[in-house]
Amino acid sequence: MVKHWRVDREEKYEIVEKWFLKDLEMIDGKEADTDNPYFDMHFHKVYSMEAYSCASKYTFARTLNKLNAMYLKKDFKVVNFDDTYLNDDSIWSSNNRDFLVLMRVCFYASNLLCLSLCRLS
Repeated sequence: MVKHWRVDREEKYEIVEKWFLKDLEMIDGKEADTDNPYFDMHFHKVYSMEAYSCASKYTFARTLNKLNAMYLKKDFKVVNFDDTYLNDDSIWSSNNRDFLVLMRVCFYASNLLCLSLCRLS
């Protein structure tokens, strides 16, 4: 865990606490159906955390899941997260029609528009 603060224009970071992935038993997203940046990490003790945003919470959970799959291959529980967003390839299968899907569609549409307006020399 890193503590972050600013001094004038300079950003400072300090490592406050370290955990090992091998000791992590579960990550609990608390509420899968709401836009909520809070989650719990279960080690020998439960640590309540707050991410910068709900998107960063999901990115963190995906990263932990991938690191576990690559290196530890242990039984790692990820609960109270929407499975649609935990898998990178399943973002298009979302039935919630939420902002993330809409944003991705708009991004690709704007790229296609820009490409179609570019002159080929």
